[in-house]
Amino acid sequence: MSETDTDHAPHTTAPATIVAYKADWKHFTRWCRQHGLDPWPPSPDLVSQYIADCASPKSKAPALSVFTLERRLSGLAWQYAQRGQQLDRSDERIGAVLAEVRRQHAGPARQKMAVQTQDILAMVGTLSFGLRDMRDKAILLIGYAGGLRRSEIVGLDIRHGDTIDGHGWIEIEDQGAIAILRGKTGWREVEIGRGSGEHTCPVHALETWVHFGKITTGPVFRQVSRDNQRTNAKRLNDKHVARLIKRTVLAAGLHPELPERERMAMYSGHSLRAGLATNAQVERLAAQKQREHISSELPPRHPHTRARFRVNLTKAAGL
Repeated sequence: MSETDTDHAPHTTAPATIVAYKADWKHFTRWCRQHGLDPWPPSPDLVSQYIADCASPKSKAPALSVFTLERRLSGLAWQYAQRGQQLDRSDERIGAVLAEVRRQHAGPARQKMAVQTQDILAMVGTLSFGLRDMRDKAILLIGYAGGLRRSEIVGLDIRHGDTIDGHGWIEIEDQGAIAILRGKTGWREVEIGRGSGEHTCPVHALETWVHFGKITTGPVFRQVSRDNQRTNAKRLNDKHVARLIKRTVLAAGLHPELPERERMAMYSGHSLRAGLATNAQVERLAAQKQREHISSELPPRHPHTRARFRVNLTKAAGL
């Protein structure tokens, strides 16, 4: 029997969420030291100054969105609570800063929130080691590290020319993977470097899925049987990527201060694609390389004609 929309991995609290909260605390306490301030005791006035600076930094650091600021507030509140203290996040000073950021960022349409590095780590941390979760981990990490659209993720074949409905194929090399993709304007190549460790490496996740899924031809990302023991040849629908993102966002406990419906509305398939550009600590041109146009015809395969993996955006993004 084939996989259905209701087949979900178990919802577990991810240790990576705690890691993300610790990273928030580290950033906050470093900011306090830089400004000669003491993080103790919990002070809404101090925290409001901090989030105001994060929203409009005087340094070269990127300005944070209100959603990211709210997530950092969650991290700070959690850290204070672990030490027997309480941060009053409902304080009017904190509320005033957030309201001003919302006013400044308000637009005609509410944009979906980009997945941050700590978010993707928390999301994959909710997955176990079953066959379906191996696949879903590879989807999340490959999609994030490659800045891929959800249709591009599920449209990948394991080899060139395997199917007529594919959008491209992927080649695995020593330094990483190369996705060759066909879009509306032609072909392009996306380099996905290997990560700093196996547990965060998108290429390792892909290799694990391909190996245990026994995938030698056809779609890379395909359905898994109900008993989670074998794959079939049917390609996943791109809606699976959007559902996977929303499900793991909830399972990871991102934005616990918000109602579940609002958290679900904050994320979509585009959240995965947008994450790389907002997180990779590399030059704008290097990030842009992931989306550059190659050719209106099938790109020539001459691996020695140009250098590859000169910039590893995977490691630059923190994976």
